[in-house]
Amino acid sequence: MTFLRSVTTAAAVLLAGSALAKSNLTIAIQLEPPHLDPTSAAAGAIDSVLYSNVFEGLTRFASDGSVIPGLARSWEISENGLTYTFKLVEGAKFHDGTALTADDVKFSLDRARAEDSTNAQKALFSLIASVDVIDAATVRVTLSAPNGNFLFNMAWGDAVILAPESIEGIRQTPIGTGAFRFSKWVQGDRIELVRNDDYWGDAPALDAVTFRFISDPTAAFAAMMAEDIDAFAGFPAPETLPQFEADPRFNVIVGSTEGETILSINNKMPPLNNVNIRKAIAHAIDRQAIIDGAMFGLGTPIGTHFAPHNPAYVDLTGNSRYDPELARQLLAEAGFADGFTTTLKLPPPSYARRGGEIIAAQLRAVGIKTEISNLEWAQWLEEVFRGKDYGLTIVSHTEPFDIGIYARPEYYFQYDNADFRRLIADLNLEADPEKRAAMLATAQTMISEDYVNGYLFQLATPTVAKAGIKGLWKDAPTQATDLTGVSWE
Repeated sequence: MTFLRSVTTAAAVLLAGSALAKSNLTIAIQLEPPHLDPTSAAAGAIDSVLYSNVFEGLTRFASDGSVIPGLARSWEISENGLTYTFKLVEGAKFHDGTALTADDVKFSLDRARAEDSTNAQKALFSLIASVDVIDAATVRVTLSAPNGNFLFNMAWGDAVILAPESIEGIRQTPIGTGAFRFSKWVQGDRIELVRNDDYWGDAPALDAVTFRFISDPTAAFAAMMAEDIDAFAGFPAPETLPQFEADPRFNVIVGSTEGETILSINNKMPPLNNVNIRKAIAHAIDRQAIIDGAMFGLGTPIGTHFAPHNPAYVDLTGNSRYDPELARQLLAEAGFADGFTTTLKLPPPSYARRGGEIIAAQLRAVGIKTEISNLEWAQWLEEVFRGKDYGLTIVSHTEPFDIGIYARPEYYFQYDNADFRRLIADLNLEADPEKRAAMLATAQTMISEDYVNGYLFQLATPTVAKAGIKGLWKDAPTQATDLTGVSWE
């Protein structure tokens, strides 16, 4: 009987361990955040971990890209479109136990729009004229001009609501109002989150979440196959997807993103400041060869900075069709018949590293030599994004509906076009859908014909997960790994 009792006890322990494991989730992503403040950096990896899970905004993106209530349970818009009065949800608390109030909303929006703001998307807040606290649960935002995208803008990760007392340590210890609390960051390895038992909304099914950072595609494949991780969002080895699809242990989910993958060009660096040089680069690129070689067929060719699934998309790929002979002719006309040399600085994602090698070969074929540098994410942000010390780079812009970045001359590719800026300013004031679509078509055409960047493909997002996991997003309407609705069957 002693043996039987021991066996029964052991079985109970195993069952308890199994049940415990089913309330936890280990999910991998490719990039590690440089720090944990989504309101002061352009790194989408921050939102990949923290968006909705830890931090929340007045509004938020649902999995289908629609804008739904977040910390604002409702709002009223004045007839002239200038005033938004938000009613906050009841019972929301920050993870340090302090209550969310309208003062926190005012602090967050005023901080984002301040003259010395380091918010990477400061332009989202540029039309805010004032933020006024009506009472503890009501805040009024007044705009200087109508903006049909205002509720959409408030759903970005750059617009999450913070408490002033948590700002000092936010880069290492984020304190939000979300369904999960930050627990631990082992830099170079993982971030751990635990369920927020005081969450104001629907409680998540998971007790704990671990984000692992695995940048190497071979290591990603090995970790998934060995079941060391439960899922990998944005799986970086698309050539191995058929193996996972054939294995009953796994599910493969392939969706779309808002990520325009581009060969970014420094528009102020000679000779790249010459439109004919940029045009030559565009015609030297074979998009389909990049999609096939770097992404194994996953990706949709684009000819401008706009998502093909958007109803206002215009197919302008013909403006930069693959034509190496034309590229050589344009180089010669610009005075560079023998070509030139520039830098190609590549961040860690496999689309950039693999795509960079292919693009370097294509450019070399028309006489443009590239000095390739493989940078870690923090280096890329410092040298390329902030320092503008580059000729060419490859990156996927995963923010939704972000063509407005071309109206910012200080942005890292430094496109300076007053006509484009006026067009975007007018677009922000226009509410009529047909007029907006026409203006967006003009905007897309303008940057395509100015050859601001080399437009490559819309990024797909493959996710590999263990069978039995449900609730993972298929598509990525913003760069996020929202686990608030994820559970095990």
